[in-house]
Amino acid sequence: MTDKIDFKKRLKTLYGPTRSKGIHIVNVPTMRFLMADGFGDPNTSGDYADVVAALYSVAYGIRAASKTQLKRDYVVPPLEGLWWADDMNDFVSRAKNRWHWTMMIMVPDWIGPALIARTIELIVSKKNPPAMDRIRVDVLEEGRAAQVLHIGSYDDEGPALAKLHEDYLPGINAVPTGKHHEIYLSDPRRVPAEKLKTILRQPIKERPRS
Repeated sequence: MTDKIDFKKRLKTLYGPTRSKGIHIVNVPTMRFLMADGFGDPNTSGDYADVVAALYSVAYGIRAASKTQLKRDYVVPPLEGLWWADDMNDFVSRAKNRWHWTMMIMVPDWIGPALIARTIELIVSKKNPPAMDRIRVDVLEEGRAAQVLHIGSYDDEGPALAKLHEDYLPGINAVPTGKHHEIYLSDPRRVPAEKLKTILRQPIKERPRS
């Protein structure tokens, strides 16, 4: 068996930016994820908790199958989320009860659809946790993006996002495209809110010429 792969180290540009870098540009390759969609405040929604639990059940099941069947072990990648609102004012004002979200965990490229399907079937047959029927596998194409490491509470992301959107992007003649993307490097069950590490990513494109 090969050494255990840690994608936060292997893909350090995408998953391991240091605070000293500030806002910087990354080129994100097409990546495959376990995904599930939902709506509402993640802090109060039981639906959100069910989705995250289902994602982790499948992610750890796939990792176990990869280790035993394919002899390839790895650290389960971090939880990630895409966030948006029908009215962007709701997003800016942090009206989370009106937010849409897609939660996701990256799937290594050597994992085939048959192994994923067998893993889901096994979990359903043994436990059948809520939201399992909402898990899907899909690809995400982001391309060029600006990202920054935020350290602190999720509710304190506003200044970092304002700096990115209001100062940085105009300075490089770029505009947002695609959904706001967050990558959760810390476990909020074990890390104090003021020390949480979250990558804030925004896909971008060149500003159209007037």
